Amino acid sequence: MLTGLREPRGPWGPGRAVEAADAFEAVRIIARASGIDVTLRAARYLPWHPGRCAEVLVGESSIGHAGQLHPAVIERTGLPKGTCAIELNLDAIPVVESLPAPRVSPFPAVFQDVSLVVSADVPAQVVADAVREGAGELLEDIQLFDVFTGPQIGEARKSLTFALRFRAPDRTLTEDDASAARDAAVQLAAERVGALLRR
Repeated sequence: MLTGLREPRGPWGPGRAVEAADAFEAVRIIARASGIDVTLRAARYLPWHPGRCAEVLVGESSIGHAGQLHPAVIERTGLPKGTCAIELNLDAIPVVESLPAPRVSPFPAVFQDVSLVVSADVPAQVVADAVREGAGELLEDIQLFDVFTGPQIGEARKSLTFALRFRAPDRTLTEDDASAARDAAVQLAAERVGALLRR
């Protein structure tokens, strides 16, 4: 279960509450630590909030769900507003005897943000997956940190802003390297879900 502030309050701002994307990222961290690949697929499944729930798949096998709990469940149980939860069938996760230690790159990361406008019914996770795939191996991490709706975006549309961290294991990346990977990510997101780059 996840609740409270994901990012603390401070002079830089009011902080950020835990949201469904944090539950999804926690699932990915568990998967990486277990040496498996998982797919997150949008789902409607109680007690999770419709539209903020993902089914966790290993191959074609469902091993659980993650996301934000339904407001009625939160109210009935007395949990804090916006509480998220993960439910995984650990017995269904293949046991890996040993994992190679992750290689730590001695080279610095390059950080960039990208804002994409998509239809309001497109799950953020689907967009993030397209960005991750399009950017390729140089993309070390992706985090959704802002969702914006309003008249300037258009009716039934939303803007998703992702923080991207690029790094190469064998060289220092330039801004041009990272920008090329980001552009490839934007192109794939455009092809897959009709995303438009918000400038």
